[in-house]
Amino acid sequence: MVKKARKRENKKLAISQAVKISKRLQTNRDLHDLKAPLPGTSFSHIKNKMKRSQMVQLMKKEQKKQKSKARRAKQEAEARGEEVIRQEPRTVDKMREPDETIVPPEDSEVEDDEALDEFDKYFSGDTPPKILVTTQKHPSSKCFDFLKELVHVLPNTFYYPRKDFPFKKMCEVAAGRGFTDILLFHEKSKVIQGVYICHLPKGPTSYWRLTRLKMGQEIKGGATCNASHNPELILNNFVTRLGRRIGRQLAALFPQKPDFVGRRSVTFHNQRDFVFFRHYRYNFKDDGTKCKLQEIGPRFTLKLRYLQHGTFDSKAGEYEYIWRPDSQTSRKKFFV
Repeated sequence: MVKKARKRENKKLAISQAVKISKRLQTNRDLHDLKAPLPGTSFSHIKNKMKRSQMVQLMKKEQKKQKSKARRAKQEAEARGEEVIRQEPRTVDKMREPDETIVPPEDSEVEDDEALDEFDKYFSGDTPPKILVTTQKHPSSKCFDFLKELVHVLPNTFYYPRKDFPFKKMCEVAAGRGFTDILLFHEKSKVIQGVYICHLPKGPTSYWRLTRLKMGQEIKGGATCNASHNPELILNNFVTRLGRRIGRQLAALFPQKPDFVGRRSVTFHNQRDFVFFRHYRYNFKDDGTKCKLQEIGPRFTLKLRYLQHGTFDSKAGEYEYIWRPDSQTSRKKFFV
């Protein structure tokens, strides 16, 4: 306790000293009528590291002032009814390297291939999803808390304890009992690490790394929902052949016909090969003029590590895709 209190005091002292130094520097510059350095100015000629960092800080402050001034001017022009040309933000997603696996819209060849894949019975409406959820051996209470919320997100979901059954055997038994998918969550040090999603009876099997998990009860201002209504499913930015395939696998976990009365929506948003999961509810105003989204939870981020052809087989399985750190040499190269 003494160490923590001392750390807090030292932190406050360092912040107050930094504020005093910046104020003194600003007053001295105002006294000698010195203008703030322009953005992009080099300070390599200043040998004193402390003075150099102060000048860089002043330059960044001036840059922030100019940006806020320009933003305010645009807002005032829009309020007067003038036409304002807004530049498109320059993101890593928009600077994506061209990829031959990106599927153009309304590609008949890809659509014909997808009409004959493992998910055709689901998308034709013949087989409704029936999901089996299990865990690793000896799961923690935190894992059960997450599964309690997940059962409300995925309709027609059943939990079965893992016990000592191998996952490969569980896939065979679940396929014989009419289940369409099986999900296995594993954890390390009481923290959920990933999930195996196996489509039954013919596969494919994907393994996802699961991070940034936040339960619905931890979300500030979160909502509750009626789990009897099927949610509306939204899939964003799954543009490659691999992306469309895993998008179809994720879509096969939810019923095709949503109940819009329940006002629930589930989103899988792909950005830079990270799939963000969100669970929302539409919240309408009393007069019906406006609508906002209220998060129900849980929320988490998924990263595809591999996609295996057929059901789970760790020894003789044929892999369609394996993520490796050396395969992603550029920050602008994406696979999903």
